[in-house]
Amino acid sequence: MIRIILLVTLLFSQLMNAHHLIPKSIYKEVKTALSYYPDLKHINIEIKFKKHIKKSTMQARPSFGSFFRSKKHRKYLILISETFKISDKEFLTKHIKSDILIGWIGHELGHIMDYQNRSKLNLIGFGLKYLFSENYIVEAERAADTYAVNHGMADYILKTKDFILNHADISNIYKKRIKRYYLSPEEIMELVNNRNAELQKVKID
Repeated sequence: MIRIILLVTLLFSQLMNAHHLIPKSIYKEVKTALSYYPDLKHINIEIKFKKHIKKSTMQARPSFGSFFRSKKHRKYLILISETFKISDKEFLTKHIKSDILIGWIGHELGHIMDYQNRSKLNLIGFGLKYLFSENYIVEAERAADTYAVNHGMADYILKTKDFILNHADISNIYKKRIKRYYLSPEEIMELVNNRNAELQKVKID
């Protein structure tokens, strides 16, 4: 009986399709972000809340076995910190404004696109470098931003960055980390302009 109750609770707390496991509380935001990544439609992705993530609010990573699987059989996990601290007060991450949350999730999906474009050997090398090289972390985070922008999520990414960088009560330590590791708003706009120019060129040709 207890097992049945637990199973029913799980089914009601999460919504699942064939490839994506998503918490019900952020289902709309995740599906919106995923709509910009059609290549991830059939990729196994689980999104779950975690009590605390060191130095971060969200974290995307391959499952351990995925390092040794072909691309179409890989599985990914996006962890989301249950809480977000502003001015020493903790708030539930799921209560962040929808557009900001979509941008955050879009960035993590950018990481998954990056992982998907790597061979098994390259993905293993990526994991090792990410663990031991701060410069490589910068490269990886900027790549995730770039994937998100190039998939049409610039407006959401900019709203997320504006929320972090211009929120008076978010710690300066966290803001400095964002400025160091991620694309700046100016760099994002440059990417958008370049992307628009390329699209215009294709139309003319």
